[in-house]
Amino acid sequence: MAKKEPNILLLTIPRNQIQCIIPPGMFEKWFQLGEKEYSEEDAAWDEFVTQHPHGSLLQSTQWARLKNRFGWSSHRVWMKKDGRFVAGAQILYRSKALGVVKIGYIPHGPLVDWADPEQVEILFNQIDQSVYQHGAGLLKMEPLLWQDTVSPSVWATICESYNLVATDDTIQPPRTMMIDIRPPEDEILAAMKSKTRYNIRLSARKGVTVREGSADDLPVFNQLMRLTGQRDGFGVHASEYYRDAFEFFGPDQVVMLIAEFEQRPLAAVMVFAHGTTAAYLYGASSNAERNRMPAYAAQWAAIQWAQNKGCTHYDMWGVPDAELDELEAHFTERQDGLWPVYRFKRGFGGNIQRTVGAVDRIYNQRLYRLYNWYRKR
Repeated sequence: MAKKEPNILLLTIPRNQIQCIIPPGMFEKWFQLGEKEYSEEDAAWDEFVTQHPHGSLLQSTQWARLKNRFGWSSHRVWMKKDGRFVAGAQILYRSKALGVVKIGYIPHGPLVDWADPEQVEILFNQIDQSVYQHGAGLLKMEPLLWQDTVSPSVWATICESYNLVATDDTIQPPRTMMIDIRPPEDEILAAMKSKTRYNIRLSARKGVTVREGSADDLPVFNQLMRLTGQRDGFGVHASEYYRDAFEFFGPDQVVMLIAEFEQRPLAAVMVFAHGTTAAYLYGASSNAERNRMPAYAAQWAAIQWAQNKGCTHYDMWGVPDAELDELEAHFTERQDGLWPVYRFKRGFGGNIQRTVGAVDRIYNQRLYRLYNWYRKR
C-alpha cells in the first residue's frame, strides 16, 4: 500500500510552549505591516537586513509596502537578542489558483543562520504560526543563499531537516550576473566584452546623453516599459507600480536614468541600491534610434551611479537558469524566457551566480496539489 501523504504539516511546538524554550529577549510577537508611518522598529529591521550576509532589498520594509499596494499582505516575524534582531523574515501573502489557494512567500529569505539549528527551529515556529493564522496552504521561500557558499549535500540535509521541498517553481530568477564594481572605471570597462565597450563609447559619439529622472518622468518610463513589453513579449507592471517603487525607496535607494538623443527619450532603467549591492530591476528602450545604442549608455550610467553610492557589486538581476556552457552555446538562438536579455547582459563582464533556488514548506497537501495543477495548466 502506498504511503499516505500527511494532509497538514503540524506545528512542532505549540504557541503557548514557545516562550519556554527561547532565551529571554529573543521572542516578540509578529505583526502586520500596513499603511503606517515608518517607525524606529522599521529602521532597525532595515538596518538588520542591510547588515545580514543574506540580506536583500526584497526583505526591506519598503518592498513589503510596495507589495501591499498590489494584492499582497505582509507580515514580519523575528527573533531578538539583547534588543537587537538576530533572525527574521518578511512574509507576503496572497491568494492564487482562482483564489482557492492562499500562499505565503518569503522573497530572499528567511534571514537566519542555517548552521544554528536552534535559531532555525525557533524562527520556523514563528513562521508556522503566521502561516497557520493566515490559512495558507503552502509557504514558498527563496533564500539569497549562493550555491558557492553551501554545498548541494549540505543544503539537501537542511531541506530534509526542516520539511522543505525543492521546486523549480521560482518567482525571482535563481541565476543572475553580478559585476564587481570595486575597481576603477577603466578596469570595469576592460573586463567587458569588446562589443559592449564599443557600444558604450559609440552611444556617446552619436550624441546620446543620460540624465537622472524625476517623478515627472514616470510617464516616459511607463511608456517605454509598455513598448518594450509589447516588442519583446513579457509582462510589465501597472504604471502605479513603478510610481510607488520610485516614491517609496526615494533618492537614496533608487534612481531612474533616461538615455536621450536631442531630448528624445530612447531608453531608461530603474536601479535600486541596498547595502553594498545595486540591482537593475527594470529597464526599457524605444524602437527608434536603436543604432545609437542608448540601452548601453543607460546601463553604464547606472553602474557609475552605483559606484558613487558606495556599492561594490551590480546585480543584472536574472539570466536563464542554465550552466555557463549552455548559456554560451545557445544565447544566439534561444528567444524564450530570459534568453533574449542574456545576450545584452553578458557583455558587461559579470560573473554568473546561482542561489540554492526555491523551496516550499507544505501545510496542506490537497491545496498544494491544486496550486501545482493550476500553475502547470
